[in-house]
Amino acid sequence: MVVVAATALAAPLLLSPSPAHGHASRGPAEDAAELSRQLVDSASAEGAYRHLERFQAIAESSDGHRAAGTSGHDASAAHVHRLLRKAGYRVAYQAFDFTYTETLAEKLSVLSPTPREISIRAMTYTASTEEGGIEAALAAVPTDGTTGCEAADYAAGFTGTIALIERGGCSFAEKQAAAAAAGAVGAVIYNNVEGALAGTLGDAAAGKIPTGGLTRAEGEKLVADLSKGEVRVSLEIRESREERTTRNVVAETRGGNPARTVMLGAHLDSVTDGPGINDNATGSAGLLDVALKLAESHRTPANKVRFAWWSAEENGLLGSEAYVAKLPEARRADIALYLNFDMIASPNGVQFVFDGDDSDGAGAGPGPEGSAQLEHDINAFLDSKGKPHTGTDFSGRSDYGPFIEVGIPSGGTDTGAEGVKTADQAKTYGGTAGIAYDPCYHAACDDLGNIDMRHFDTNIDVIAHAVGTYAHDLSSLTRPVPATSADDESRSGGGLRKGHAPGATE
Repeated sequence: MVVVAATALAAPLLLSPSPAHGHASRGPAEDAAELSRQLVDSASAEGAYRHLERFQAIAESSDGHRAAGTSGHDASAAHVHRLLRKAGYRVAYQAFDFTYTETLAEKLSVLSPTPREISIRAMTYTASTEEGGIEAALAAVPTDGTTGCEAADYAAGFTGTIALIERGGCSFAEKQAAAAAAGAVGAVIYNNVEGALAGTLGDAAAGKIPTGGLTRAEGEKLVADLSKGEVRVSLEIRESREERTTRNVVAETRGGNPARTVMLGAHLDSVTDGPGINDNATGSAGLLDVALKLAESHRTPANKVRFAWWSAEENGLLGSEAYVAKLPEARRADIALYLNFDMIASPNGVQFVFDGDDSDGAGAGPGPEGSAQLEHDINAFLDSKGKPHTGTDFSGRSDYGPFIEVGIPSGGTDTGAEGVKTADQAKTYGGTAGIAYDPCYHAACDDLGNIDMRHFDTNIDVIAHAVGTYAHDLSSLTRPVPATSADDESRSGGGLRKGHAPGATE
């Protein structure tokens, strides 16, 4: 298979050689409305489900997962590439090297005063203990707004201990590095919100000491135990690493103005713990179904439409970062917008829309100019369908992050990961309060039984509407949007994302 650089995807060709059905040219708004209606009507969860079945079958024949750098991901990418090429797109692989990781052990046990086992998740790119682990006293870092981020946090003495650190204020990598500099032999980071804590240290060079993540409840219980006296623990965190090559799949219409490129993406890789059907075969399948329906429409878009299926997102947004890094500045300027779709069918989910204008006032600030309009357009479409929606922090913690960093207007949707559904959200969306939006997040049970078809269908409609609209009409990106204020539900920041990006903490 030929590997081509992302810059090769700028040449203007046509998706179809003739205008749609021979109709006379109309205004962009009329063309956009018609194509949007056609794609929303034709794309569906049922149509996309066949791709989920394919991804599930690939995982089952590939050690149970589709992680980047493995045969499971290669087969998934080949499935996407083959269908898009057959449909008439210009399709390319973009190869890049990365450090493949696989967790070998993640165990935490309290040895005294009262023995018990605690569930812990190894941080990607962590340093490893020896086989069998290490035993040491646990030492809690005093909590403040930047717990464990500064050398002064370790003034009480942490030499030879395993540091217990609350999440927040700086990256996981910075926390464990500061603990290591203070003499700690391991780091255990516990969540500052409900839900499990799975994260990354960002890159292979970042890991200084064995580091894992705990739930908030487990962390607070350990802090309470330490207030009564010494707590000794056994920690075993081991990870294998290997340099490998993986590939993004990038496809674009053979027609449309390349200086007005509309781009949408979803990551195709899973973690090694499971098949990754909700995370993120759903986004990949939804994008694929809409792309195929666009080809079947035989309509030549006024603007070039480009779709991307990213690899190694689970290793730290590596695929999207590689793509953006290889784009010359002029080609970056051609991208009018980027929309991201990651985990769009969580079984206990909420319809989250990324807060492009920071009207929710939570977490990160607004996205680049135009992001507010993207959020407004998605919300307006959902309103037209009578679908509730909730804002979520525009933190850059999925594959839109690299696009935001270079000033490209961005947005998208998801339905939640390890965050816990609130009572208000349960009233609005159904489901169960007090448990995660996706109870199988990053687990072996993230299979075909782990999706909500209603959420899946709603978000595929969002994708279809966006493709149909922006393929012809970008005028909304420069219109003023009405000022909004968040209600309590949106301020909850419920879409709690994964923390794949090296700097992600909140």
